Amino acid sequence: MARDPIAFELFKNAIFSIADEMALTIVRTTYSGVLKDNMDFSTALADADGRLVAQGLTLPGHLGSIPTALAAVMKRYEGDIHEGDIFAMNDPFEGGMHLPDIFIFKPIYHRGRRVAFAATICHHTDVGGRVAGSNASDSTEIYQEGLRIPPLKLYERGRRNETLFLMIDRNVRLPAKVLGDLRAQLAACHIAEKQLLELVERHGAEQVHEYMQEVIDYAERLTRAAVADLPDGEYSFEDWIDDDGVDYGVPIRLFVTMRKQGDRMVVDWTGTAPQVKGAINNTLSYTKAASYAAIRSVLPAGIPNNEGVFRVIDVVAPPGTIANGVLPAACAARGLTGFRMVDCAFGALAMMLPDKVFAASDGGNTGISIGGYDDARKPYIYVDFTCGTWGGRPWADGLDGNSNMFANMASQSIEVTEAEQPLQILAYEFVADRAGPGKFRGGAPYRREYRFLEKEAVLQVRADRQAFQPYGLYGGHPGQPSRNTLNPDTENRKLPGKLTMMIKRGDVFRHELAGAGGWGDPLERAPAKVLKDVRNELLSVDAARRHYGVVVVTDGWSIDEPATARLRDAMRGRRGEWTAPAVLWTDPADLTAPPHGEA
Repeated sequence: MARDPIAFELFKNAIFSIADEMALTIVRTTYSGVLKDNMDFSTALADADGRLVAQGLTLPGHLGSIPTALAAVMKRYEGDIHEGDIFAMNDPFEGGMHLPDIFIFKPIYHRGRRVAFAATICHHTDVGGRVAGSNASDSTEIYQEGLRIPPLKLYERGRRNETLFLMIDRNVRLPAKVLGDLRAQLAACHIAEKQLLELVERHGAEQVHEYMQEVIDYAERLTRAAVADLPDGEYSFEDWIDDDGVDYGVPIRLFVTMRKQGDRMVVDWTGTAPQVKGAINNTLSYTKAASYAAIRSVLPAGIPNNEGVFRVIDVVAPPGTIANGVLPAACAARGLTGFRMVDCAFGALAMMLPDKVFAASDGGNTGISIGGYDDARKPYIYVDFTCGTWGGRPWADGLDGNSNMFANMASQSIEVTEAEQPLQILAYEFVADRAGPGKFRGGAPYRREYRFLEKEAVLQVRADRQAFQPYGLYGGHPGQPSRNTLNPDTENRKLPGKLTMMIKRGDVFRHELAGAGGWGDPLERAPAKVLKDVRNELLSVDAARRHYGVVVVTDGWSIDEPATARLRDAMRGRRGEWTAPAVLWTDPADLTAPPHGEA
């Protein structure tokens, strides 16, 4: 049937607007900081057969998760899905990702015919388990991590499942907050139903069905055309996670091969390490999300994010590996692995498209949970995710203080945190001399300091990039590693990247993100940009000299141009015949200036 292109464009924008309105509904009605501030959630609309049509402007990290989860629901309830049903699930081994991420699906009906599904996924503050926040990296099996919900009916034909609601209420530490957030998800689905049915009344159910298929097919055509323009070939990359938080100091290999032929791509994680004891094992859906997001980032911006994109990209992740854990794999902290997979995938893409891909980020969002009970035995749980550095880009510096592109998250308000939690935020500031030097430097990392005010609590941290620095590309240097410190102004105790420990009143925990990798030869960086970074306290005068060969005169804040030219010539002479390495993992001592005062 011939379609009116203007009417189709209006419909496409309308259906994506519904997904965005769902997201706004969650922000406006949710209870917890991890949702209303961090915005760790996603919303979407699928067609009557469960194919993703539109995802809201939320987390790229959920790109592959909603179709997988919805497929699990439809498989379990084949022939038993009715008007008024609403489904809930979080089981990582039946379509979910990790237990804090609870999916809600609502089938939408028009005059007895199913026309769509509304979908939401939210990271909940707590779902029980051995550690408050249900996000510990040192759990060793799924049964330690919290309440595991297979696909179940939260409502059946409009009737509330009191048994399931009560089961959730009794198994989480903050039931009012968790159930309140579930209601926010239900409200978003209700908004989607109302607005979609308005579209159905306007266009008719058959026309809406055809338009939905066309939105998916349109995305597929655009994706195939864009992929066809990429160079054919096979591109591999290797990276390493520091450890799993159980076997400290034992690196975990990530390995990806991208094969591009014609208008198709394969992302193959064969060669990645076997699944580990610690809770950083990925589910297949999250590995798919990392793969889709990485490739999607090098394609044109106007392609809708839906099933059409996924048709062009095949993801291979052998079962029993960290890329596709099997029972009884722990996976609460799988977010770390997903973020690191994005950097690994970008490494492969950088070999394919050196002028389009940026260097390594800070390594993904650090997860911090602090939970316990006050003197009245009232529980409290603080959950925060923090990330903020992008790698240097082939055309510009990496972004400072901006969420990882896989997360699209925001920071929690310091004032709200201090009002709601037994915490003081003592510092939230950039850290100098930590960004990877380059013609275009990596993003500058920041530190946060938390002073604990209650009697005692459990501190849980999920971080990485202490042993393996964020790589630089095409001559750019790696970023500096992340750091965890307890009571930095007194005992100054260095902590590992992943930990679960008791803290007491007055303890101060400091986390510093890793600096992002740089791109290109630092000696080609414009001296004026170096001076700007020095004046903005992102770079010290000494580091400007050592890494960039730029001599800054602090009296008047200017550049000594003759001294800079001499120093850069000396640094180039010392490295001799030099070809910029495609990847740099460690600081190249032979590429920096000698101590101040030496020629």
